[in-house]
Amino acid sequence: MKSIHVPLIIETDEDGIFIISCPQFKGCHTYSKTIDEAIFRIKEVIGMCMEDLEPDHLNTFV
Repeated sequence: MKSIHVPLIIETDEDGIFIISCPQFKGCHTYSKTIDEAIFRIKEVIGMCMEDLEPDHLNTFV
């Protein structure tokens, strides 16, 4: 499996929930009570977003 590098934005809301988004992909965000769980989830979401990409677009991440 290849590694990719994408920007992430990590925020917390007023209840202490971690919200992570990846601006590289439209609608790519998730949240969780812990930072570790939020990071695990954003990796899954990024994977789903990448599945929807055309093969030519994947070269921009390598």
